[in-house]
Amino acid sequence: MISVDEATRLVASTVQPLPSEYLSLPLAAGRILREDLRADRDFPPFNRVAMDGMALRYAALAAGQTEFRIESTQFAGQPPVPAQDAAAAVEIMTGAALPSNLDTVIRYEDLTFRTDDAGQRWGTVQVPAPHAGHNVHTQAADRHRGDLLVPAGTRLEPAEMAVAATVGAATVAVARRPRVAVVSTGDELVPITEQPQAHQIRRSNALMLQAAAWQAGAEAEAFHFDDDPAALRQGLPALLTGFDAVVLSGGVSKGKADFLPETLRVLGVEQLFHEVGQRPGKPFWFGRQSGGAVVFALPGNPVSTFVNFYRYARPWLLAAQQPEGTNFGSVALGGPVPAVLTEDVVFKPRITHFKLVSLGPGPDGRLLATPERAGGSGDMASLLTSAGFLELPPEQELFPAGTVLRVWRFRQ
Repeated sequence: MISVDEATRLVASTVQPLPSEYLSLPLAAGRILREDLRADRDFPPFNRVAMDGMALRYAALAAGQTEFRIESTQFAGQPPVPAQDAAAAVEIMTGAALPSNLDTVIRYEDLTFRTDDAGQRWGTVQVPAPHAGHNVHTQAADRHRGDLLVPAGTRLEPAEMAVAATVGAATVAVARRPRVAVVSTGDELVPITEQPQAHQIRRSNALMLQAAAWQAGAEAEAFHFDDDPAALRQGLPALLTGFDAVVLSGGVSKGKADFLPETLRVLGVEQLFHEVGQRPGKPFWFGRQSGGAVVFALPGNPVSTFVNFYRYARPWLLAAQQPEGTNFGSVALGGPVPAVLTEDVVFKPRITHFKLVSLGPGPDGRLLATPERAGGSGDMASLLTSAGFLELPPEQELFPAGTVLRVWRFRQ
């Protein structure tokens, strides 16, 4: 039996960045960027008008001029035309490019207008501008041409998509989605569409793992095998060579129907460890097929399956989509964050304990973790009231209220 830290190290050692693929930008939403996106021009690319109103020279206003002849009107998207008369103004709209010889914009709310007998419009400034450049978003005020905007390794969320579109990244390099085979095992499991008999249960773990894999950016396909060594030996090879990761639930402990460890050995899968000093999820088996998939063989009790996936498999899937050298288990990859325990917890076995907790903000802004009642690793319903699990280290037995511990979140 190995420690949680050693298990984490061994899982991390198998991460290899997935190949990149090029996608049309609209299809890349949610994917992990594999190239830097830089500004192709200044942000903004011109002196941009920030308010509907009237553009003028600040020097004229500072010299005491308050009424200005409106020489023309300019809308966003029209090429800017310099004012012909230095004492004149241009009626201008938000988003327009400021004419080169004007430097200040007075908003409509601070203006009054009149039309003289010749039909000429005039604007009078009621509230003077405090400085030159008022209501002007200056060229390159936000970013300069060539600046790094979105680094490789960033998930393309709505803000990143908007920036990518702004710089003309019509096609982007992103990580290929991990391909995951989710495998449930056990004679007691029936499809979710069937009514189970008294001694049977539905295949809920498989759907849970599929959903969790999809949430981690993977493509997940579900399979099922009964507790039959021959069926396992026949069905698993195609999964080991056709997927990036195989995540199994059940059949890895020491029962007489737990055939997976021996079957995987026979199939040539290298075992990196079997059994971790943790609760729940001690029987966890992990290995890799040379030239093929990594294998997460998780205990079948639902909380054990769930916790092991979020503690080990999810960080692996996220890391595989990142550029090489990304820190495995960092917060950005679904890793833990600090939380304050709200009540005393005692756990005597000198192994790591994963404690289900609800999470909420404290009065000082810190994250508070409150232990939730759970009826053991088979109590699937306890996941409904929990938002994460605390990692209680094996070095101590009493964890007083106020202790700061790492929490692995599975809800935001």
